[in-house]
Amino acid sequence: MMEKPPLPSDEEGTRMGESRSEAELLDLGVQGISGGVASSDADDRPAWDSKLQYVLAQVGFSVGLGNVWRFPYLCHQNGGGAFMVLYVMLLVVVGVPLFFMELAAGQCIRQGSIGVWKHISPKLAGIGYSSCMVCFFVALYYNVIIAWSLFYMGNSFQYPLPWEQCPINMTTNNTVKECLGSSPTSYFWFRKALDITDSIDESGEFNPIMTGCLLAAWAIVCLAMIKGIKSSAKVMYFSSVFPYAVLFIFLVRGLMLDGAMEGIAYMFYPKIEIWAEVQVWRQAATQVFFALGLGYGSVIAYSSYNPIHNNCHRDALMVSCINFMTSVLASLVVFVVLGFRAKNIVLNCITQNLGLLNHMATHGSNHHWWPWFNMSDPASVTIPDYREWYHHYGSQVGTNITDCDLDEEMSKGVEGTGLAFIAFTEAMAQFPASPFWSTLFFLMLLNLGMSTMFGTMQGILTPLMDNFSLLGRHRTMLTVCSCSLGFVIGLLFTQRSGNYFVTMFDDYSAIILPLIIVVVFETFAVAWVYGADHFLDDIEIMLKWRPPVLYKYLWKYVCLFAMVGLLAASLLRMVFKRPTYTAWNHTTASETTLEYPGWALSMLAMLILAATLPVPVGYFHSWLKNRGMGPEGELAGQEIDRERYTKCNSSDALDSNSQHTPSVEDDGRPRASFLPLGLDHYRLLPQQEDVEEEEEDTM
Repeated sequence: MMEKPPLPSDEEGTRMGESRSEAELLDLGVQGISGGVASSDADDRPAWDSKLQYVLAQVGFSVGLGNVWRFPYLCHQNGGGAFMVLYVMLLVVVGVPLFFMELAAGQCIRQGSIGVWKHISPKLAGIGYSSCMVCFFVALYYNVIIAWSLFYMGNSFQYPLPWEQCPINMTTNNTVKECLGSSPTSYFWFRKALDITDSIDESGEFNPIMTGCLLAAWAIVCLAMIKGIKSSAKVMYFSSVFPYAVLFIFLVRGLMLDGAMEGIAYMFYPKIEIWAEVQVWRQAATQVFFALGLGYGSVIAYSSYNPIHNNCHRDALMVSCINFMTSVLASLVVFVVLGFRAKNIVLNCITQNLGLLNHMATHGSNHHWWPWFNMSDPASVTIPDYREWYHHYGSQVGTNITDCDLDEEMSKGVEGTGLAFIAFTEAMAQFPASPFWSTLFFLMLLNLGMSTMFGTMQGILTPLMDNFSLLGRHRTMLTVCSCSLGFVIGLLFTQRSGNYFVTMFDDYSAIILPLIIVVVFETFAVAWVYGADHFLDDIEIMLKWRPPVLYKYLWKYVCLFAMVGLLAASLLRMVFKRPTYTAWNHTTASETTLEYPGWALSMLAMLILAATLPVPVGYFHSWLKNRGMGPEGELAGQEIDRERYTKCNSSDALDSNSQHTPSVEDDGRPRASFLPLGLDHYRLLPQQEDVEEEEEDTM
């Protein structure tokens, strides 16, 4: 194997051996090199090309599909403007402090999630493994959604769009009954895209088209991740920025649509009474939790590639604000389109009812409740006029004539995939040049999903490569094997019943509970085990200024109690409300709510157990290991862990060893600085990565 060349910042180009003195370890700590790794390994750690690249990566990970369909749906269902105010309050009090905590920990210790929590407390090393497990579960089903976007984008290159009209049954030469009973968009989604079964118990065969799309999705992720942040960061320039361009284009186009203002008014109309419901607080807290990507380990992984003196506090505030503003922008787009869709449905309803009234008029029917407006010209009849007439005489006209209520149509919320693949496709089918808008929309979903997938995979690969030297030396092979394994297990979701498994992973506690548990232990480890004051001391040395003491109390009390409360609420929801899913009944051509069977609940429990088990296992492993050492050996082991996982150590420790350790300024090596000079000293090490690739080839 070829020997790695020394870096410019490493004058001697040697590795840190076990015989290094404590003073040398502390000197390395002030440079932000994580413990437990060799000196050149830490110095060789890749870095972002620029601050912009890093911010785009963090924004790309945190801003995902949930911003486009989950946040608007929650606003829609939970009081509009009132939910937004509640969300912002929880974001400021809980979200930002926890996000800042993960950014600071990753940047200071320069390790992935496993190494970070092993440093904070060796007994809580299992937190990092749990984060990796959750990331893997998320990657499994998240890439299926990307595969669906690929399928729809491919079908957008035709005119008219295949979901604009119901197909004709070639045998009977009639319109397909299942489509007539629902809608063209619902039929295309459930029958053509998913070819879905009637329940989760009916697995059905594999969907070959979706299997091919899933393979393509994993291939894209693998190619983008194969060289680590060196390759994925370059893709971020497009995948993180392009969705914003599309959202602005859709917003401008949507504001020109009839019904857009009604949609925006519905979105911002506050219903303060909704705050009295515990369920709304739980949903708002969960959305804050998922929006920032807390607990995945991806935030820690990305920040670990930063220079040690990067202003991560500013990053936390900036990324959180961008994330919230993106959610608001996406909600505006969604509501103007839903307003347009709802108004079209209502106008069509009025046209059909007027047609029935005209038919009654031709048969000589004439009553005192006859409308005063011109029934022969439906375009001249406004919604308020029709509603006023129906309000007075609706009970007398019979059941054939129905009410056409815009508010009622707007209140029919569509969540998640239904919003993107049914409601939005239905609205875009009515746009002029509909294939163009459809292609643009699904290309945006593809980029949103990909940027989140890159962060999710980084939350798996970075901790493993940091803590297992064998995997670190074979990064390419690890990436390919991880993506291949993800595709093979992901075949579960390409069965005809696969959508029900996606719902199980996404909606219920297979992901939610383990993530909340991870964040609870993270907060407890920093605030109480390691010590909030000690952590702030480390941040002060790293940033060269001390964050407000308010963070100490937020971490120790507010954030911890909020996460425990969210965990309790989620557990109680599972206990008192049996998990259900929405199934498609092809006979009635409608959606029905079914309870998960016993085997599915067992599978759900196994997923939760698999994701959370590393935490207690890691604790007992550390306890048994230290028990064999005895009290003195346990203390010595903890001290060794502290020294080996060296970080921005306390200033007192540095001062006490100052006679042995030359300062950074004295030895001529440049000190990274952000706040005083406004310069971001980011660097990539292409020569080192190329050498690593050559080593892999020669082994």
